[in-house]
Amino acid sequence: MLIDHCPLKKEKKVFRLKDITAYQIGTKLSLIVWEEVKKWNILAKKTMGDQWIRSIDSIAGNIAEGFGRYHKKDKNKFYYNARSSTYEAAHWTRLAYKRGLISENTNKKMINMLRILPKEINILIKLTRENLEE
Repeated sequence: MLIDHCPLKKEKKVFRLKDITAYQIGTKLSLIVWEEVKKWNILAKKTMGDQWIRSIDSIAGNIAEGFGRYHKKDKNKFYYNARSSTYEAAHWTRLAYKRGLISENTNKKMINMLRILPKEINILIKLTRENLEE
């Protein structure tokens, strides 16, 4: 007979999407970008605002989708997409600053968070490789 409170029973930690650092950062960036782009004129919104929002939103979106997948290769495909979106988002962030659409402070804050993301996503990829079977 199995006893639920047996001290020899190995406890499994529940890993939740909201606990993933890369997902938290990606979500925070999405909120920042949305608030910034809302202030822009129609030309800026249509030409680069849409692309900046999509690239930023794609980071947390791909992490969430990868998290929900079952197979190792499937998960990592979405994590790789999230990492690529990070570099695209950094491009749009720098361009928004150069075009005077965001402040120096916002640019620095966002670039610092975008610099952390590839490392955090690489951790997800590594954990997936090491802990999941094919």
